[in-house]
Amino acid sequence: MAGRRIVIADDEAIIRMGVRAILEDAGHQVVGEASTGADVLRLVPDVVPDLVVLDIRMPSPDGIEVARRLRAEFPVPIVFLTAFSDKQLLLEAAEAGGYGYIVKPVQDGEILAAVEVAAARWNELHAAKDALETRKIVERAKGILMRRLNMSEEDAYQLLHRRSRHLRRAMREVAHDILETDQAIRRRTARK
Repeated sequence: MAGRRIVIADDEAIIRMGVRAILEDAGHQVVGEASTGADVLRLVPDVVPDLVVLDIRMPSPDGIEVARRLRAEFPVPIVFLTAFSDKQLLLEAAEAGGYGYIVKPVQDGEILAAVEVAAARWNELHAAKDALETRKIVERAKGILMRRLNMSEEDAYQLLHRRSRHLRRAMREVAHDILETDQAIRRRTARK
């Protein structure tokens, strides 16, 4: 398990101290602490954490609103920390982008497991998004090759694959170059 850079946000200093001790003992680095939602929103872009442990009920804005804003402005996985096990609160936390939910008092194993699961889910989601984006770019590049060079889909794919291996670059990068070249040709042709 690689240590993660984590921000802890809770309005109770004793809770922050306990969570910090658990995380640091497990090899994580606490890169910041906050006691209000406003503090979290200022802190996170500055310290660029891998994950935020966030109290749901804290001074303005509350943790749910902080999570919504972070998801829109500075996406980072969030593990919610709360003294409440209310079903509605759990649903709101999930809708706000929470990747984990821990009920106080915090137990070592629970918080460490929540951090690992949240990080793994985050990585899976971003890997899937990246793979989808790569596929879209490769498909567009294949279409350009098929149209411009009168190739079959399989031949276009094989050309991209060989070029990727020859240049020792990711297929996505090679496909992106083809898209840019095609765009430059279109602009030049349009000016004539």
